Order: sequence, then C-alpha cells, then structure tokens
Amino acid sequence: GSLFKGNPAAVVILEKEIPDELMQNIAFENNLSETAYVYVNKSPIEIRWFSPTTEVDLCGHATLASAKILFEYYLLNEKQIAFDSKSGELIVTKNENLLTLNFPSDIFKRVDNLDAVNEAALTNSDEIYKGRDDYLVILNSEEELRNLTPNYSKVSKLDARGLIISAPGNEVDFVSRCFFPQLGVNEDPVTGSAHTLLMPYWSNRLSKNTLIANQISQRGGILHCEFKGDRTLISGEAIIFLAGTIEA
Repeated sequence: GSLFKGNPAAVVILEKEIPDELMQNIAFENNLSETAYVYVNKSPIEIRWFSPTTEVDLCGHATLASAKILFEYYLLNEKQIAFDSKSGELIVTKNENLLTLNFPSDIFKRVDNLDAVNEAALTNSDEIYKGRDDYLVILNSEEELRNLTPNYSKVSKLDARGLIISAPGNEVDFVSRCFFPQLGVNEDPVTGSAHTLLMPYWSNRLSKNTLIANQISQRGGILHCEFKGDRTLISGEAIIFLAGTIEA
C-alpha cells in the first residue's frame, strides 16, 4: 500500500473512559471522515467511531486502522482481535500486511421511486436499491461514475445515511464512490461498511463470491472482498502515518 492513498482515520487509544462530548470535540478537531476510540482495558476491546459531526454505528477503515495499531503496539503476538461495537462483534484477522474485517452483510431491496435519488445523485439510473443505511445506485460504466458530481444538498435530504454509486470496473470487478454529506463528509475516500451492501449485489450479479473492488475517490483504495452469506469479509492494508498524544 502507499501512504497517501486510501482513507485516513484517527485512532485514539483510551485507558479510561472519557465523556462523549469530548470524543465528539476531538473528532471535530481531527476533521477526518472518522475518529475511532478504542478502550484497550475492556475485554472484549470496545470500539466507537465519530465523524466530525456525529457518532456512527460502523466504520470499516477506522476499525482496520485501530487493529493495525493494536497489532503493532499492544497485541504483538496476536493474529486476531475481536472488537465489541454498536454493530455487534467485529473480528479483524491479520495475514502478513493484509488485515481482514469480518462484517455483517447488509440486506437490500429495490426502490420503486427512483426520481428523488436520481435527482440527488444527478444520475439517470433505473436500478436503485436501499440497504439498512444507504442508497445504492447502479450505473453502466466506470467512466460515468468517475465524471459524476452529485447534488450534495439534495443527497443530505434523502432518508438515508448516504449514497453509494457503483458500476462494473474496467480493471477490477466493480468500482464505487460514496457520499455522506449527512455526516459532514461529502465524499468518503474508502468505505468498508459500504461494501457490506455492494458485495451481496455484485456477487449475485457476477455469480462469484470473491471480488476485487476499487473505490475510485480521489485518494482511492483497492479492497479484496469475500461474500459469505450473512457475513462479508473485507481486506486491505493499513499504514501508520503519525503517532502522538492528545493533550485534552
């Protein structure tokens, strides 16, 4: 992997509890898509995630980043970490440089009223789905997706956490971009949790369970994904950029 691709996340290791308000203030100050808080003294280890504006239920890349820190500095001989989170138990396993997240798969249903979503996405798709949290819009080509800029104010008014737009990939199985203006993040660089919705769709459409995905945001990131029915495995690399202490 390379340092300035993929998704930056802040990881705060906590040895004792701090107030939620302080967690939110630190996340706002960090101004990354997500800041993860990891209670290392709890068993199982507890993890929480905050965007600059709100707490979120699940965040893949910040979980990957947290696991990377724990494997490197705290659990040197371990190959697996189980986190306790708002989305239940999350397991991260390590295989050399690749870290694998084990997430609950999302369930999607087709949306009949396409107009509101197409207007917000500035797309003309006749294939739109809704998962637990997000809308998924399917386009015909990677080029169409690369050239797209949604109407962020309309996206933020949709009845969903955000908007995932996806298309067949030229060099990988599928490509995507993810937009979360509701969370204060117009476009998220790489979104692990979105792939719990993308994988059930694409593995069904392509009739295979192991797929390579590229989230084609400006930073971009390749994800190795495996669909196992009610669970989705998402693998990627994590690189530590900066370590320090927050004086708060």
